[in-house]
Amino acid sequence: MSILSEANTVKDPGSASTNSDENETTSTSETKTIFTIEEIQKLLPHRYPFALVDRIIDYVPSKRAVGIKNVTFNEPQFQGHFPGHPIMPGVLIVEAMAQVGGIVLTQLPELEGGLFLFAGIDKVRFRRQVVPGDQLVMTVELLWVKQRRFGKMQARAEVDGQLAAEGELMFSLAN
Repeated sequence: MSILSEANTVKDPGSASTNSDENETTSTSETKTIFTIEEIQKLLPHRYPFALVDRIIDYVPSKRAVGIKNVTFNEPQFQGHFPGHPIMPGVLIVEAMAQVGGIVLTQLPELEGGLFLFAGIDKVRFRRQVVPGDQLVMTVELLWVKQRRFGKMQARAEVDGQLAAEGELMFSLAN
């Protein structure tokens, strides 16, 4: 069984934990819907300071994922963006949304284990500033995959229910 399979299934219904921090899966046929940072690191290659997803709070295989990023003052970008008025750079919001999308793409059965890179970013708009103390909630939905090589996703990032950023993200499978 691959790491991917182990991270996404519960082998025995009786062994499902009652701990609220873990997935509340109750049967072997159900898919894991919550991922910890350790499980995310098994799926994505990003590491500090570029690991921008703290947790996946909802996952629907081959369709969508919802992830969170807790924005903290001690992150390196805030030393220069901007001193005295820290704002999360828009490019990092887009990258965080892409990493949530990576959770969906890396688990597609026909593309398992692939490394996905940006192929394009369209219609991205920033609607609200994201600052330390905010919790960025990102929802990324798979729109299509072509030739088992290219994918397009619709992404939204919100803070306290307010839209912070949205756009379309395109990916290409690296050889």
